[in-house]
Amino acid sequence: MAIQFFEEEIKFQLKEKNKHKKWLKKIAEEGGYSIGEINYVFCSDEYLHQKNLEYLNHDTLTDIITFDNSEGDNKIEADIFVSIDRVIDNSQRMDILFETELLRVMSHGILHLMGYKDKKEEEVLKMRKMEEVCIHHFQNM
Repeated sequence: MAIQFFEEEIKFQLKEKNKHKKWLKKIAEEGGYSIGEINYVFCSDEYLHQKNLEYLNHDTLTDIITFDNSEGDNKIEADIFVSIDRVIDNSQRMDILFETELLRVMSHGILHLMGYKDKKEEEVLKMRKMEEVCIHHFQNM
């Protein structure tokens, strides 16, 4: 298992990296998955916007893009890009702590890899509920 954290075009250091790794592993295991290799790349809006255009042909800002590199057998492998600019904006707009919004976004990526979707209203509700469960797990570790 390897979970790694990187920064691209932004000054950001994830605090408590080992706690985050244990938390992400716990999320996967509770869903019946194991972690192969996951790379979280924390970046700027501009950097993620370019990825969105280049790979998804979406001309929008987003807080996260998840590239699933898994090859089956319930082992999660991915590159997950997180815009710290969007996380800051989201947390201010929703009047919540930056750290809480970062946990929501980080868990959102791994939940997608576990099959959770967010296109339909009922899927969004289920995704939000699971994000809250994940945040609660982190806060109680």
